[in-house]
Amino acid sequence: MKNIFTRSISQIFTGAAKAFRTFPASIACALGFAVVTMIRIQLDWPQQAPYNFLFNCLHWSFALGAVFSLAAITYARSRYEGDKAFKLANAAGAAVVAVTLLLLYMFSASHTNMYDTTYVTVSGIAASRVSVAMLVSMIAFIIFASRPKEQSDFERSLFMTQKAFFIAAIYSLVIMAGTSAVARAFQALIYQDMSYKVYQYIGTIVGFLAFTIFAGYFPDFTKGTADEKREAAQKQPRFVEILFEFIMVPIMLALTVVLFLWVGRTLLTGERVPFEEVAGISTTFAVFGIWLHLMVTRLESGLAKFYKRFYPFAAILILAFEAWALVVQLGKYGMKDTEYFFMLLWIVGIAAAVLLIAMKSKSHIVIALITCALAIFSVLPLTGYNELPVASQVSRLEKLLVSQNMLQDGKLAPAASEPDKAVREAITDAVSYLAYAQDAKLPSWFDKKLAEGDTFKKELGFEQTWPETQYPGKGEYSGTYLNLPSAALDISGYRWAVNVNNEGKGDATSTVKGNRGTYTIRWNMSQENGMPTLKVELDGKVILEKSMKEYADRITAKYPPGKQTGETGTLEDMTLKLETPEADLLLVFKNVEINVDTQQDKITYFMNLGQIYMNEK
Repeated sequence: MKNIFTRSISQIFTGAAKAFRTFPASIACALGFAVVTMIRIQLDWPQQAPYNFLFNCLHWSFALGAVFSLAAITYARSRYEGDKAFKLANAAGAAVVAVTLLLLYMFSASHTNMYDTTYVTVSGIAASRVSVAMLVSMIAFIIFASRPKEQSDFERSLFMTQKAFFIAAIYSLVIMAGTSAVARAFQALIYQDMSYKVYQYIGTIVGFLAFTIFAGYFPDFTKGTADEKREAAQKQPRFVEILFEFIMVPIMLALTVVLFLWVGRTLLTGERVPFEEVAGISTTFAVFGIWLHLMVTRLESGLAKFYKRFYPFAAILILAFEAWALVVQLGKYGMKDTEYFFMLLWIVGIAAAVLLIAMKSKSHIVIALITCALAIFSVLPLTGYNELPVASQVSRLEKLLVSQNMLQDGKLAPAASEPDKAVREAITDAVSYLAYAQDAKLPSWFDKKLAEGDTFKKELGFEQTWPETQYPGKGEYSGTYLNLPSAALDISGYRWAVNVNNEGKGDATSTVKGNRGTYTIRWNMSQENGMPTLKVELDGKVILEKSMKEYADRITAKYPPGKQTGETGTLEDMTLKLETPEADLLLVFKNVEINVDTQQDKITYFMNLGQIYMNEK
């Protein structure tokens, strides 16, 4: 047993070393990714900031190059003899990195007012397009690794890839835990001033090793070579067969029964479940169900055979009913991100179910290709997730505004009389979605500041109106919504007006050069619940780090969460004074939202910081 265990470990690391020769371009890209990461670790933010966009472009380019090279080299080795195709595949991997880097650097820069002017990032749609290219490359690798057909097929190649991933993950976690423990002991016992960056370096190196273990696990795909390692790599161990047959299959059958009961109850009572929940459960049912069908393709137990026959028909019935729920949702709220991605997954699910019935295991590659096609569709111009839902909501909003004579000659006009509640809710809903849509092409008459309560009322003539709850009886939604009043604020005691406006998202930074040194002011709202934190550093030393929790408690004590649609607070409500031995600060908020979801027992915060006024002592 000891020899078997030792030999298994030896084979894993031997394969990792072999990966440098088998997939040189892929490993080179992974190494490039690690080197860029280490450079970013070494450079503190002020030094890194001017190169942040370049580093982001390099990271995305190397990540795509690593996955693309896996697919290209596997294709070349499995289809052609000799070194020419192998060299061309590696060259193609290098070319993909170069082209991706050039395209990202030239066309993907995103300048938004959520950061200061020196901070540029890769746009969301550009990052999504690279992610889709990586997904397509990974699926292509699985398809290429499934040939020749006498040695493999799609489902076994997929399992082998998953197996390689989990083995690499387990080894890397063990290595990370062990090396981090050694570093921690060294820090505690020998060198207490050791930088925290050491752990980041360790994590980067372990990540690179994990990728080499992953790539090195695969057998030799050279044409005309029957690597005995392939059979072992593709074979499902007995405990995995048991996991699939006697745990996952019953779980999926139980979920199918629940969905059937939901369909029956909806038909009998008319009671509907929130669409977001339907979309989430249905996505799980479709994606997990198809994947499990692939995993049990070769299992011959009675339960596995029943699942393979039963699932496609059950999927068609349930997905057909969910299509009706989607149509109702689109008619009421128009297409948004949730509806868009659910629609794509619905197409994959229904196509897979039909193909599994008609073609059985021969359909697997076709299903994979359909998945690739829809993934590409989701990031194309005009049809992508950042354009099609936005176009739908713009059309919806235009129709609503025109019906109320509020959009005339391409310009907004306040409502002559307050529209019906349903119309006000629909307009508020559409405006909110469009205002926060990323990478969106919006009409000239639409100003993103319409999401602010005071601007909304000024431009449209009525208060923002939110539905109390989309589905009665499923929880209550309430909150506190305050807007900055139109009034003069005395700022005579402050020297600087500091802009760190990030529109309530992510991390924004500004710097101020004073007599004492350079102040770095960071406004962070990246916590899951949106609670902001203000951090002020003087020449790298933290002089203030303050959560806005006390301020939020002060607001909710005066304005308890309720059904109000928005009101104007006093200047005292919308400002917060902070003091340190080095400086005084005055925070002025444009609007503050504190939302309470009793169904989820969750509170979320949105604080739109307009300005920070500062005076050095």
